Amino acid sequence: MPINRAASTSVDVPRGLAGVVVTDTELGDVRGLEGFYHYRQYSAVDLATTRRFEDVWHLLVHGELPDEVRRAAFTASTARLRRLPDDVRAALPAIAAATGPSGPLAGLRTALSLLGASLGFRPVYDIDAERRRDDSLAAAAAVPTLLTALYRIGRGLEPVEPREDLGYAANYLYMLTGSEPDAARARAVEQYLISTIDHGFNASTFTARVIASTGADMAACLVGAVGALSGPLHGGAPSRALDTLDAIGTPDRIDAWIRARVLAGDRIMGFGHPVYRTEDPRSRMLRGMAQGFGGPLVDFAVEVERQVVAILAELKPGRELHTNVEFYAGVVMELCGLPREMFTPTFAAARVVGWSANILEQAQDSKIIRPAARYAGPPAPQPVPAAA
Repeated sequence: MPINRAASTSVDVPRGLAGVVVTDTELGDVRGLEGFYHYRQYSAVDLATTRRFEDVWHLLVHGELPDEVRRAAFTASTARLRRLPDDVRAALPAIAAATGPSGPLAGLRTALSLLGASLGFRPVYDIDAERRRDDSLAAAAAVPTLLTALYRIGRGLEPVEPREDLGYAANYLYMLTGSEPDAARARAVEQYLISTIDHGFNASTFTARVIASTGADMAACLVGAVGALSGPLHGGAPSRALDTLDAIGTPDRIDAWIRARVLAGDRIMGFGHPVYRTEDPRSRMLRGMAQGFGGPLVDFAVEVERQVVAILAELKPGRELHTNVEFYAGVVMELCGLPREMFTPTFAAARVVGWSANILEQAQDSKIIRPAARYAGPPAPQPVPAAA
């Protein structure tokens, strides 16, 4: 018997849920037409240029920027959470060997599951707000340690134990390289991390909230978010944007190379965004940071941006296509000495804080996220054919 769609509660929405509001949030928003985004009531770019990473982490978790005393206490408490449980540390070589070329981000999924089990994470549905917050801080603090350890083990190097006297970004670089970073590069990476902590209901954040709506534990929610981030259309673009610069090679090849790709219908990595219809404010900030370092790579990237924007405006009139965060993020991370295979993991080291805050917020709502799909297959029901 056919379904009576008139009696259905389904509502048709745009593909990809574009523009569909699914809930209320106090964590922030992206205003694409203005080229502006914010964390709670503060401009995210202003926070990145004036505050420390731990300040913004505190803002998202506790709802306010800390004063000096609270900053010191929060920084110290989260720094103590960076060390991994012995059983998790012991399993990392096997995880790194199993994930191999897939890299630290693939290993992070398994490591996070193990971390959650080791720390006794329970379903967010079954625990109170304080325990949820504790779990979120423990998981987020451990992610940089997991990522850098997996990277180093995969290259035959010993993991570097975290230092509690270094800030989040400086400690991340220290664990990655084994050397304490200079202040300028540590601050540049910190500003990048702050600028990418959260960004509306992007695919990985929405994934985390969908899982949280089932009442699952913090690790399960974060594993799903990491899986979404790993996709090249989401978090995997910074290294690919640099690969584009490598493929172009020299300024005299920009025009022909870009035109050929656009006319072939290929996507130019680092350009265009599903929300922004003007310049991505993160890209603007990172461009300025890159130009502060200077050098041939920066000059070439700026020239590529200029020509790509002009060519896209010519060949795709009426569409506002500008650089997004991935384009200059790749340049900045390259200048700061991060290997390209760690670009997306570094993104995850920032975004885990935003995911955690969204999980905490979603856990306050007992309504499971359960959308519908329009069936487009053969009419049903039909007789089941007899077995041969």
